[in-house]
Amino acid sequence: MSVAQDHDKPADRRRRVTAQAVADAAGVSRSAVSRAFTPGAYLDESKRRIIEKVAHHMGYQPNALAAGLKDGRSHLVAVFVGNMRSTYDSEFVSALVGKLNALNKWPILIDGGDQRAEDAIEQVLRYPLDALILRGGSMPRALVTRCTKFGVPMISTGRIVQSPGVDNVCCRNADGTGLAAQVLIDKGRTRFGYLGGAPSFSSSAERRLGVIDVLDKAGLKLIAEATGDFTVETGRKIALKLLAEHKLDALVCANDASAIGALTAARELGLDVPCDLSLIGFDDIEMARWPNFDLSTVNNPIDDAVDQVIALLERRLAEPGKQSETIMIDPFFVPRGTH
Repeated sequence: MSVAQDHDKPADRRRRVTAQAVADAAGVSRSAVSRAFTPGAYLDESKRRIIEKVAHHMGYQPNALAAGLKDGRSHLVAVFVGNMRSTYDSEFVSALVGKLNALNKWPILIDGGDQRAEDAIEQVLRYPLDALILRGGSMPRALVTRCTKFGVPMISTGRIVQSPGVDNVCCRNADGTGLAAQVLIDKGRTRFGYLGGAPSFSSSAERRLGVIDVLDKAGLKLIAEATGDFTVETGRKIALKLLAEHKLDALVCANDASAIGALTAARELGLDVPCDLSLIGFDDIEMARWPNFDLSTVNNPIDDAVDQVIALLERRLAEPGKQSETIMIDPFFVPRGTH
C-alpha cells in the first residue's frame, strides 16, 4: 500500500490533525485509522504500522473526549477552586489535581467567586462533565446553591450542601478552633481575640463558633474580633489595629495566612510571641512550618480530605442515583513556637 506523495511535507500545526487527514495521507479508510488507535480492535499489522508512522509524522492524536463519550464518560471534572488567594486552597487543589490525574480524570479549574467565575461556569457546562467539585468553603453561598441545579454529580468540600445528589467533605472546623482555644485557656490566657475571614466564608463562621463555645464554658468572652480575607497582608493590617487597641494575650486566627500576618504585626508592635501574646492559626500550610514563623496551628488534613473526595467521586460515578453522603474530617492541634 502506498503513502500519498505529500506524506513527507511538514504538517500544518495551526489546526488539530484529524483522523481523516491521516487516512488520506496513508491511503486508508477513516475507520482503519480509528481501529489503529483502539486497543483490541482488529487491523492488519502492516496497515497499522503505516498508519502509526504517518500519524506520528503529522502529529496526530486521537480525540480522547470523543472516544470517552462512547462509553458515557468524558473524564472531565470541573473544579471550582474558590478563593485561590488562600494558600490552603492552592495546596488542596494541587493535591486534588494529582489524584484526579492518577484516575485518568482531567480537571478544568475555575478560579474565584465573582461574575467572572459565574460566566466561566456557563461556558464549562457546555462540556459533558463527569462531575463538579467545589471548594465551597470560600465561595459565596449563592454560587454554591446555583451549582446544585446543574444536574451534574457534585462534591462540595469546605461547605456542607444539603441537596439530593450532592456529596460533601468538610473539616470539623469548630472542633479545631475549640482545641486551639482550650490549649490557650489551659496555659492561663484570658483575653482572647479572633481574626476571621469574610462573612461569606462558611469555614470562618464555624471556626468562630468553636472559639466562642469553649470560652463560654470557661466563663470567658471574646475581648475583640475582626474579619479579613484570609491573606497575609490583610491579616497584618487588621492585627496592627486590633492589637494596638486591645490588650490581648491570645489571638486565634481563622487561617494560617491571617495568623502569619498577625504574627508580623505583633513583632512590629514590639510584642513578644508567645510571652506577651499567644497566637494560633488554622490549616497547617507549608509556610506555617517555616522556621521564621514556626506557627502553632490546627491541621486541616488535606490528604484525608482529598482521598475522601476521590472515594465519593468513584462511588457517585458507579451509582449516580445513590443517596448523598457527608464525610467529616477531624482536625488536630499542631504545637509550635507561637502559643
